[in-house]
Amino acid sequence: MQNMRSDLKKVTIIGSGAWGSALTSLVKTNQHHLQVWSRQSPYSLAEAVADSDAIISAVSMKGVRVIAETLQTVKLLPHAVLVSATKGLETITGQTPSQIWQSLIPDHPLVVLSGPNLSEEIMAGKPAATVVASKDENAAQLIQHIFASRNFRVYTNSDPVGVELGGTLKNVIAIAVGACDGLNLGTNAKSALITRSLIEIIRVGVYFGAQPETFWGLSGLGDLLATCNSNLSRNYQVGYAIAQGQSLETAIANIHGTAEGVNTASVLVGICDREKIYVPVSRYVHRLLKGEITLQQAVEGLMERDLKPEN
Repeated sequence: MQNMRSDLKKVTIIGSGAWGSALTSLVKTNQHHLQVWSRQSPYSLAEAVADSDAIISAVSMKGVRVIAETLQTVKLLPHAVLVSATKGLETITGQTPSQIWQSLIPDHPLVVLSGPNLSEEIMAGKPAATVVASKDENAAQLIQHIFASRNFRVYTNSDPVGVELGGTLKNVIAIAVGACDGLNLGTNAKSALITRSLIEIIRVGVYFGAQPETFWGLSGLGDLLATCNSNLSRNYQVGYAIAQGQSLETAIANIHGTAEGVNTASVLVGICDREKIYVPVSRYVHRLLKGEITLQQAVEGLMERDLKPEN
């Protein structure tokens, strides 16, 4: 009888890593018709997305353009909704995942999914909440319906730029906070770092057209707090490991999955240099990762900046 429910949708999830697996578990909870595709799948991507109502991309940043270019050549259902669940910036273009999707497949509604969602906790069935954002309200509500469950609360939002950038930029800050904890600098320092970093994130987001209030919600402050307060966060792990004396290469090699904040820091600073956006925390993270300064120099540099009003 379950298969005859009229509200069930055909959903394809692209990517079977930690995040893709977590999203898969959520879709299964609601008993939608599910197809999962990865590079190891015995069937083609075209076969996986055939007749799908929703196509959810949960690949790493470096795989987004390849997937989008492939789907350009595939016949999708006219009403198919694309969902970007990737957090990062493309190295060469500086584009966000949604910008890539929109440039290559502009005729389908696009939804951004982002929030304080640690994959391991979701897989364990622990309560969580997220945001699905789109300029197309019906598309956002469809994705809300697909994912919402007793343990996973889903909010809609009309600011996809803000939702996406909140999830992307906090990865850089999580590296800084991981290093702060690794040095055992204390709760005062950590609280100050997170708070000032949020102002920095808002500054970048507003430049790119996001609404400031978005960053005080789940996909901004919420995601920042989750990522900066859990050793389940890959970006936090990288910062912590560097503070413990590991090289960046060793820190990256010892984590499972991709710490997107490492690449994002480099791309972000390049954009901010060009557009004259003030991002002191992100800049120190970037210089630390490049080996231009030591962690102690980064701490001293942040503490010794000119005195100024809080704004």
